[in-house]
Amino acid sequence: MQIAIVLYPGVTALDAVGPYEVLRLLPDAEVRFVGEEPGPVLADSGVLCLGITHSYAETPEPDIVLVPGSGPRTATMMADKQLTDWLRKVHATTSWTTSVCTGSMILAAAGILDGLPATTHWLVQPGLAAMGAEARRGERIVHAGKVVTAAGVSAGIDLALWLAGEIAGRERAEIIQLFVEYDPQPPFDAGHPSKASKAVLDNAAALVRKGAINRSEMRAIPTIAWQRTLAVVRRRRKAR
Repeated sequence: MQIAIVLYPGVTALDAVGPYEVLRLLPDAEVRFVGEEPGPVLADSGVLCLGITHSYAETPEPDIVLVPGSGPRTATMMADKQLTDWLRKVHATTSWTTSVCTGSMILAAAGILDGLPATTHWLVQPGLAAMGAEARRGERIVHAGKVVTAAGVSAGIDLALWLAGEIAGRERAEIIQLFVEYDPQPPFDAGHPSKASKAVLDNAAALVRKGAINRSEMRAIPTIAWQRTLAVVRRRRKAR
């Protein structure tokens, strides 16, 4: 069972590594970190390096695809034609097509979430709806057929455990859960906007926006808007 976890410069490390630690323990799992070309990529911190092991071309038919998100590079990757073309192509034959955090925005840019319920990071939910998905703001994991999306960052571990249960059964998923000792008991209870104070909410939103405002993202926005407009026009023509 080939599992392709997408990597790119500026990716949020836990979006990719959290699910990896779960999915690698599935029976017969062959995990690949997939990107434009093999080599190191810097995560969004600008400090941590992750490694692409296989190119898109080397991975034409993965069984599972997982697209992680990014603070400073989501729009850039939404406008990356090589990535979105590859996602559309492999989605035709995957058993599961999945995302973590703003990775769902990249799936949406590829047209995979059109009309489907989906989730993403809490601050990006309006953008997900604008890209044609049915945003599920309060849900941590949303599945629609073989498409499964997770909310922000840490929700990727929950997604991977859910997938493990679907693929290998509850007992195997529980074995993996115990192996990685996934038993969250956070010292604070502000992990969702509904639980956070206004001050915490405002400061967290400012932190997200600070990382997302850069030249690469600003250049990508017109491309995304144009691609989305074309997709809507083409869909309407087909519906006639």
